[in-house]
Amino acid sequence: MENYTYNSLTLQLEGLRVTKTNTYPVFLFLLLAYVFILIANVGILVLIWTERSLHQPMYLLFCNLPINDVMGNSLLVPRLLADILVPPSERHIHYYECVMQAFTLHMLGTNAHTVLMIMAFDRYVAICSPLRYAAIMTNKMVIKLTVAAWGVAFVLVGILLGLTIRLNRCRTLITNPYCDNASLFKLSCENVFINNIYGLAFTVVLLTSSIGSIVLTYTKITVVCLTSRNKSLNSKALKTCSTHLCLYLIMLASGMVLITLHRFPEYAEYRKISAILFNVIPGSLNPVIYGLQSQEIHKCLSNIFQLRKVKTSF
Repeated sequence: MENYTYNSLTLQLEGLRVTKTNTYPVFLFLLLAYVFILIANVGILVLIWTERSLHQPMYLLFCNLPINDVMGNSLLVPRLLADILVPPSERHIHYYECVMQAFTLHMLGTNAHTVLMIMAFDRYVAICSPLRYAAIMTNKMVIKLTVAAWGVAFVLVGILLGLTIRLNRCRTLITNPYCDNASLFKLSCENVFINNIYGLAFTVVLLTSSIGSIVLTYTKITVVCLTSRNKSLNSKALKTCSTHLCLYLIMLASGMVLITLHRFPEYAEYRKISAILFNVIPGSLNPVIYGLQSQEIHKCLSNIFQLRKVKTSF
């Protein structure tokens, strides 16, 4: 018979099941990945902030993704690193800290979708209405789109976690490497039908809106490129859109793997690994892909390195 502990404020994280021989390799991998994420994302933010040539709507909107990746991984990875080095029985977390972690991670995950949606809108205006681009994508519009992306994520996730924290808890084990909404409402012995319905509706609405907006904008962009004989326009569209689409597909694939594995309890360990990689992989690849594909960023980086070489030669 299962023992119940009602509304305990101390929860236990199951975490990753890492053998003694794999403890330090896993620790080192996560540490190096986290350091790279910080350096790459903060570096690209500083570059966009300091280079006036990059003060364009496309790059200002992109700044939301590095901020997202740094916040999400800073919340997740240091805690994982600390838990790896202690026995599973000592991996405790306070309930309120767990709720805040779940809220923040869900909001940042949702925000990644909404940010990529407003970036798709920016590319649509730039390619389909180039003469009106400056009039539409003003600084005020960039601010409005950014506030909308974060605001929608905040409201949707606020309702999601609000439905969960109303439940009484009778268990204390979080069967995950970190706190999320599903792990929290599984602590309850009450009826979680409403939570499941809203969670499903939340996922369907987010993915439908996200995928729908990407398909719609890119269909219109493709039509414009096919009907236009402007080679420079087509080349610009191919470079900027392929970068944006690549970022979106990486995030979508990571999320789909995680959602799929949630349906198969027998693959719990694979689900835990995919849950970590869902944050680590996009955070590592986003600045690299954007930095390599963006001509303006690539040019700024080349100028900086060339300037340093000239200074060192003297």
